[in-house]
Amino acid sequence: MEKAYRYRFYPTVEQESLLRRTIGCVRLVFNQALAVRTEAWYSRQERVDYVQTSTMLTQWKKQDDHTFLNEVSCVPLQQGLRHLQTAFTNFFAGRARYPNFKKKRSGGSAEFTKSAFKWKDGQVTIAKCSEPLPIKWSRQLPKGCEPTTITVKLDPSGRWFVSLRIDDPTDETMHKIFCAVGLDVGISSLVTLSTGEKIANPKAFDKHYQKLRKAQKSLSRKQKTSRNRDKARLKVARIQARISDSRKDHTHKLTTRLIRENQTIVVEDLAVKNMVKNPKLARAISDAAWSELIRLLEYKSKWYGRTLVRIDRWFPSSKRCGHCGHVVEKLPLNIREWDCPVCGTRHDRDINASRNILAVGRTVTVCGANIRPDRHKSKGQLQNTRKGRKQKPKS
Repeated sequence: MEKAYRYRFYPTVEQESLLRRTIGCVRLVFNQALAVRTEAWYSRQERVDYVQTSTMLTQWKKQDDHTFLNEVSCVPLQQGLRHLQTAFTNFFAGRARYPNFKKKRSGGSAEFTKSAFKWKDGQVTIAKCSEPLPIKWSRQLPKGCEPTTITVKLDPSGRWFVSLRIDDPTDETMHKIFCAVGLDVGISSLVTLSTGEKIANPKAFDKHYQKLRKAQKSLSRKQKTSRNRDKARLKVARIQARISDSRKDHTHKLTTRLIRENQTIVVEDLAVKNMVKNPKLARAISDAAWSELIRLLEYKSKWYGRTLVRIDRWFPSSKRCGHCGHVVEKLPLNIREWDCPVCGTRHDRDINASRNILAVGRTVTVCGANIRPDRHKSKGQLQNTRKGRKQKPKS
């Protein structure tokens, strides 16, 4: 199984100069190739592929104003063109938006394949560099594994990271246990388990909101292209990095615990991109990082031999009574507890939803199919029996 191990490193002055020039050249080549491909399509309706941009790169290196491209390794430049080709492939397949130009303030990255780095005695030495990278080995690579690709990244806050991509043959499948859990994600409680446990939302953004607001306010007052503006931008980036690190740390610990304690985990297939369009809840939903939570559960379940089940997003998990199956017509978000009008059972909204999710997930596991809502209608509700399309009113 392919994995990537990420470490932080502190380059020397010489290494930092080389890496910054390399990342700058990668950004330049990527942006120029993107501009050429965009101009060719809008002016001549012509598609330019990777082979043509690679030929252009050779010509750019021969130009007098681009001779600095020869001072860095050619591998990251070619990899940048391959990444651009992948971005266009995803765009034409409908999986992503049109590629954007890379910006200097966003940091950047450079990818080195085996021909552009040396792995010896557990040390990494990249091309054009005489000394190995001073990596802080927070954990060791699996025995017998050597990196196939190395990616050096500079984040907006000025920190350097290196990702080592390896092919890990280790079988990390855990022993099977007879435990299953349903998860209902939320804002006040990040996750509610079908066992009745509620895991609080750390709300990493809210903890640093005042500092971030003050730093952004100071940044907005600085004159553009000034040195003080760069310092203020770096301060904002560091606060945002602290928020991101705190959120990732909590999410990793939570998902690892759920994977260790349960054989089957059932979640809802939520459309988070559509949910964040709500202006009142967008910030809280983004801070909760539901998509990242499910993504971590998905790949960790593959690593450790667990089962992750996704049920249909339209299933009325909160509105359905877990005792008799009755579905209420409306259940606003401000109602956290409700009584079933049929059987009289009192429900905690989140716990009832997580138990319904678990019950449906077991059905999905047995039947091998997804569950669609049965669209209950409350008694006495008028139904539209007309079949056909609605006509626009006459003006």
